[in-house]
Amino acid sequence: MIGTENPVLAVLCGEDQARDLTESPAMRRIASSAVVRYTGEAGLADALRGADVLFVHDFLSRAVPEAWPAADRLRWLHIASAGVDPVMFPGMRDSDVVLTNSRGVFDDSIAEYVLGVILTFAKDLHGSLDLQRQSRWQHRETERIAGRSALVVGTGPIGRAIARMLRAVGMSVSGAGRRARSGDPDFGDVHASDRLVEYLPAFDYVVAVAPLTEETKGLFDAAAFAAMKPTVRFVNVGRGELVVTGDLVEALRTGRIAGAALDVFDTEPLPVDSPLWTMRNVLVSPHMSGDFIGWRDTLVEVFADNFHRWQTGAPLRNVVDKQLGYVPSDR
Repeated sequence: MIGTENPVLAVLCGEDQARDLTESPAMRRIASSAVVRYTGEAGLADALRGADVLFVHDFLSRAVPEAWPAADRLRWLHIASAGVDPVMFPGMRDSDVVLTNSRGVFDDSIAEYVLGVILTFAKDLHGSLDLQRQSRWQHRETERIAGRSALVVGTGPIGRAIARMLRAVGMSVSGAGRRARSGDPDFGDVHASDRLVEYLPAFDYVVAVAPLTEETKGLFDAAAFAAMKPTVRFVNVGRGELVVTGDLVEALRTGRIAGAALDVFDTEPLPVDSPLWTMRNVLVSPHMSGDFIGWRDTLVEVFADNFHRWQTGAPLRNVVDKQLGYVPSDR
């Protein structure tokens, strides 16, 4: 055990989430051996004073940096998402506070989304829906995906799940990550992401799922889109800031690339005046590619398991390397 006194847990959540959390069996188990303080953004600083643990359940919130000076006893922060950029600021990075995330929850669901949008493009399903609404019978021929090539930029667990699913339907898949290598069990060849423009011309689909770091911010810019095939489809299920949005819009508008499926954006919600809404070759979804029915409960269970580990002194799962900005892979 970590001590004789019950630890203090601060939980950052939205007002509409607090009731569900307090009724969650997992959180009730925690409350039996801890002092739990549920709070919204406005009360976060007060909740952090004297707290041992912070559970950022509202993973879209940007309130942690401002409230951070009040964290006078914090030892561990867990965020209910795979991405940790909302809590990666200098004070956190330079502290002794352990950071964990919810890696593993969304892998297969996001992989299914990626396969779905690839099939949508190849089989022109969005075109079929448009014609159906017009009661128009218009025969077309569509593309095969078997034998087509995909580059998955980001070789963590989500990227690996995507690679396995795309290989299962007959696609040729490679990866791009921090270091080049061959013989990878999921990707075969992995290219170095700092040489991305050299490899982009070879692929029919490019899938962005890399974590947001200083190295990956703006990775997909005008030079990257210019290097792609004119027939390429670009899929972003990583972070909006991986993309220079203006450069993407221009590449789509001019036909430099054939299409894009976008689940994340540098500004969310996507502004109503964004040209991405009305481009026929663009599929827009509201940051939901991984959100399957029951995902909220699963996120709480992941935290509860780690909380039990923390209380009993067992190793925590999904410990983030705060200098890298993600959980290091064992492959």
